[in-house]
Amino acid sequence: MELPGLDDLTFFAGVAGAVTLTEAGHRWGVSVSAVSKRLSRLERRLGVQLVTRSTRRLTLTPEGQRYADVAASVLHQVQDVEDEIGRQQHALRGRIAVRSSIGLGRAHIAPLLGDLESEHPELRIDLELSHLPIHVGGSSFDLAVRVGRPPDSRQHFRLLHRNRRIVCASPGYMQRHGQPQTLDDLAQHACIVIRENEADYALWRFGSDDDLVNVRVDGALTTNDGDVATEWCRAGRGLVMRSLWQVTPLLNDGSLVQVLPDLPTPRADIVALYPESRHLHRRVSATIKHLAHGLADRLPDIA
Repeated sequence: MELPGLDDLTFFAGVAGAVTLTEAGHRWGVSVSAVSKRLSRLERRLGVQLVTRSTRRLTLTPEGQRYADVAASVLHQVQDVEDEIGRQQHALRGRIAVRSSIGLGRAHIAPLLGDLESEHPELRIDLELSHLPIHVGGSSFDLAVRVGRPPDSRQHFRLLHRNRRIVCASPGYMQRHGQPQTLDDLAQHACIVIRENEADYALWRFGSDDDLVNVRVDGALTTNDGDVATEWCRAGRGLVMRSLWQVTPLLNDGSLVQVLPDLPTPRADIVALYPESRHLHRRVSATIKHLAHGLADRLPDIA
């Protein structure tokens, strides 16, 4: 199967935004061999290697990173011109590519983007949900939504909604095992661990951003899916640390109760990441504003 009629800049921006060539092929609905052949033709034309390939991930060479940055810049400029000369100046038009973590994306980002498309029928929205670390620089994504500020301070972001993580348990678990009173008590309890990206996922953080205390926890249950961890917690299988955006409905209906409520936890705000540029494109700014307003309506206000 042949690739759709993409020019080289659009094609390589898509490749640079993928983790593997297989992922890029899935995005276009073609085989990995079709993507690989097109990439090889581009590299032969330029006379340089743009990508280092492996079975697990692709890595941009320095020349590939430079080409991806230029491709993203040129494509954004073209989209800006189309916005400016569009017949309906008040309407949003063109494509916007958004990446989000899976749980937050399914629960809130996807519905809000669906509402945005209904308001702006000429907008084309591409939402990708992934467990993988979220980056937008040099990729085909216009913005990415994540929980917690990016570890790379060079990434630009805007606050969408304030959030923090808390420890929870089911009422049944508390009846059987008692309620922890101090951080040291956590060592005596089954803690459900969520494995996220490459972080030390067995550390739970307490205190303020300026005075953090890391507590190492352990338990028989570990998963890379936050929804699975929450369901285990609801079933009384242990304690879990989860974002308030996710567990507030369960706290309100009594399915879960907060553990150690008097101990502060650091902020884990919901933020939108976007590529470095001189200005944000109008539809990107409008999307960020729409998501912020929508999350404010859907989620509790965290001081």
